[in-house]
Amino acid sequence: MLSTEPVHATRRLTTPPAWATLERELFAQQDRAWRVFADRYTEGDGRLVFRDRLGVGLDGRDGVDDFYEPFFNWPTLYLLGGSADLLDASLRHWHGVTNQLSEMGMLVDGYERGYDWFHQGESMVLFYALCLARPDDAELRRLAGQFADLYLPGGPNYDAGHRVIRAPHNGAEGPRWGFIDGEKYFPWSLPLRPYGLPLDWIGVSSFDELVDDPSKAREYGRIMWDRMGRGDTVANLAATGLATNAYLFQGDTSYADWVTEYVGTWQDRLAGREVIPDNAGLNGVVGEHLDGRWYGGHYGWAWPHGIESVGSSAVVGAVNATLVSGDRGYLELGRNPLDAVLKQAEYRTLADLGTLTKRWLRHLDPERPTLAVPQRYNDSGWFDYNVMPTQLPIALWHFSRDPVDAERIDRLREGSDWDWTAVHDQRNKDEGGHEEPWYEFLAARNPDFPERMLRSALAISAARLDLIENDGIDPAVGPDALGIHHWQNVNPVVTEALLQLTTGSPQVLYNGGLTQLHVRYFDASAQRPGLPDDVAALVSDIRPEHTVVELVNLGAAPRSLLVQAGSFGEHVVRTVAVDDAAPAPVDGQYVRVELPASSEVRLTLAMTLHGRKPVNRSPWEA
Repeated sequence: MLSTEPVHATRRLTTPPAWATLERELFAQQDRAWRVFADRYTEGDGRLVFRDRLGVGLDGRDGVDDFYEPFFNWPTLYLLGGSADLLDASLRHWHGVTNQLSEMGMLVDGYERGYDWFHQGESMVLFYALCLARPDDAELRRLAGQFADLYLPGGPNYDAGHRVIRAPHNGAEGPRWGFIDGEKYFPWSLPLRPYGLPLDWIGVSSFDELVDDPSKAREYGRIMWDRMGRGDTVANLAATGLATNAYLFQGDTSYADWVTEYVGTWQDRLAGREVIPDNAGLNGVVGEHLDGRWYGGHYGWAWPHGIESVGSSAVVGAVNATLVSGDRGYLELGRNPLDAVLKQAEYRTLADLGTLTKRWLRHLDPERPTLAVPQRYNDSGWFDYNVMPTQLPIALWHFSRDPVDAERIDRLREGSDWDWTAVHDQRNKDEGGHEEPWYEFLAARNPDFPERMLRSALAISAARLDLIENDGIDPAVGPDALGIHHWQNVNPVVTEALLQLTTGSPQVLYNGGLTQLHVRYFDASAQRPGLPDDVAALVSDIRPEHTVVELVNLGAAPRSLLVQAGSFGEHVVRTVAVDDAAPAPVDGQYVRVELPASSEVRLTLAMTLHGRKPVNRSPWEA
């Protein structure tokens, strides 16, 4: 039960800071935006308007993630202070989409039948956010355990004797061997063309050679099934999010034990090597089905995305194991793939970059070389150079706050030919892309970032609302099965700016990460997560010994709130200083703040990171 003495704001608000006004404007716009989307694209039970069908054709296993992704950041908006009915709406959409996918045969008992964890991670971000926003929900708690049990010893996916998740495609039905149902065949999807051949040593010269010759495509598919369609793959590290979420919800140490066991298994596979391998066979041996190659696993180093998927899975797994155990040694697993590609970095121009360049087009000068890393590795060595996906080193540093992780970011910054302070009106599907200017703001090199970032967020959301208003797709029919990315492309909810500015945290890692917040808030009067009405927050410094939080009450009514240290109360606030006063002891996870009407206050917190056992619980839960 919560018990903490409040601190009081005593400064009268005269001229509201521009950032505070813009922040509340963004909250107000978001309150309208999600309703516009829901009215246009969803039905009464929360499902998406869709009259086509998934689960047919060569790519019939794909698509589950695309039904959850349009809502992935809605519970996060509620958690930050969005409208009171948004959480119920988010949960209704999750249930509606889950029923919709179940009716199409894509789920069993509410969970994906079996697919890769690069995509499953995208599906699960919505569920994790719902759990964090609604920790007292008995049904969510039950489901968290049910989903995680699929991967624990005794479940259908994990071979405890060999410490492997048995297939790259896995889920409610256990290992789902290979990559498509029916006849073995590659390529099963023509949009895979830019990524080339998964196995470059089979004797096929090009992707198009398979497209042009179905008999070769069938033979290549049979080889892929045998080489890549069974055994463990590094992307499966993202499955640790299920067990971590269940542990945070239930406190059952069997979930934490499995997380550390499985992440520790990948540490053992890395031992004695320069680079984390991406595969292990059914007997747990690296390269067992790939003639000894440490690369070549599904969503691994060779194909299709390399560091984008390997790095994300490694960071997610390392962070989860560290969170549940307190052992920072697991973070080395997340560092390895980032440092491995950085060791091979070269200066390249835009024309010399490879796949996945869309994120960087607004930043790069075509004529000027910038530091680029190889994304992939196959028999020919490192290849497919691109700018390092900055969200990975930023997320790792934010969690660890270790100087070695800051040094990695600083090297990337020094090697960039573009301005890290610039804020561009861009929105990727992960709703990230502004890590660099936020990092510069925290380093006191980008002072007007809050106002520019909030204006950009307002513009991005407004542009999405315009797309919805002018959408030519029949609202009674929806897109067809080839157009299901449409919903995520018009989702008008934006949370990156609010996460960065109000909590001092980056956007969640999109392929299966849990929300990692430096600080978060609760409305003490309403006893719900998020900032109270009329209150704006700005975190300008996240150093543990000197975290600075500015709070502004723009309204005519007093407000009361709690500042919590960490997503799961895992940090400890040792002291709090109010404005210029001397620090006062706290020695707990909360600071209660009373904000009179039209008032402002600056809090300086001295914190110990990861000083408490993490738990997903409301402050008012006994």
